Formats: sequence, structure tokens, C-alpha cells
Amino acid sequence: MAPVSLSVARRDLRVALSGPAGTNTVLALNVDGSTFNAVIKDMQRHPVRRTVSHVDFIQVNLNEEITVNVPVHLTGNAKAVLSAGGLVDPAVDTIEVRTTPANIPNEVLIDISEMTTETVIRLGDIKLPAGVTATGDADMPVVTVLMSRASVESAAGGEAAPADGAAATSAE
Repeated sequence: MAPVSLSVARRDLRVALSGPAGTNTVLALNVDGSTFNAVIKDMQRHPVRRTVSHVDFIQVNLNEEITVNVPVHLTGNAKAVLSAGGLVDPAVDTIEVRTTPANIPNEVLIDISEMTTETVIRLGDIKLPAGVTATGDADMPVVTVLMSRASVESAAGGEAAPADGAAATSAE
């Protein structure tokens, strides 16, 4: 299909994208009496007001695979990490997946309750729904643990070495 210029009412677009799938919602666009299935390829917003200024739609076949970005959400509490003074750090906000439009997940949920300070959840470790495959490197870190210097030193049981440029003083 050749590119078509069209206008969409701001409110209608907001309502259509306010569902759980967000910008991955499969939309039925009516253009000149014909209906086309489409998803958003790109959306541009005003830099200050954050209102949508331009949207690129791409026509999709509901039986062919497409590549989309799906948001990542962490569930559970990493009690072992928190008790050691660490923080769980999501390394990515979205994961690129390949699937049919009907199988696009609304989000990828990652349970962090079993994480320890040594745990790194990689893309290959994430269980995706049937028919959905991640397109990135399986070794890519998705969730990591950040430890503060103080918590690392207290876990080691030692004192910190003098900072660079600090001279050790001797008693006279």
C-alpha cells in the first residue's frame, strides 16, 4: 500500500492507545471506506507540552510476524538483595520481540523475588509467551544488582583502602 496522509482526532488516538497494550495496540484504520489493520511505527511528541504531533502507522497482516518493543515490568521483592544493601536495576525498559500482531504481549513480567546479589537476569532467562521470541542477544543483561561501596566493604568485612591521593599518616 502506498503511504497515505490522514488525520486522527487527538482524543480518539488517546482512547485507542489507553488500553493495556499501549502503542502496541492493533488498530483498525478506516481510510476512504476501506479498513486496514495497523500498529504505530513511530510517534513524535511536542518537546514541552508532550502532545502527539505526528504518528506513523504501519499496515500489518494479522497472520505475519512483526517486530515490536514490549515494556518490561519487575514483580516481587528481592529480599536477599535488599537485606545486603543492594538495589535491583532494570538494565532495559523494553524488549524487542518478534510475533504476530494477535500475540503481542502487553508487557513482559520478570519475577525478581529469587534474586541474590550475584544474580543477573539475561534475555535468554526470560520466559516469553508461546509464539513470542526475543530478537536480541540471549546474553544481554535485562536485570542486574547494584551494590553500594559501603555494603560491599561491610560484606567483605574489611576496611576501605585510602582514597587515591590520600597519604597514610604515621604516629610519631
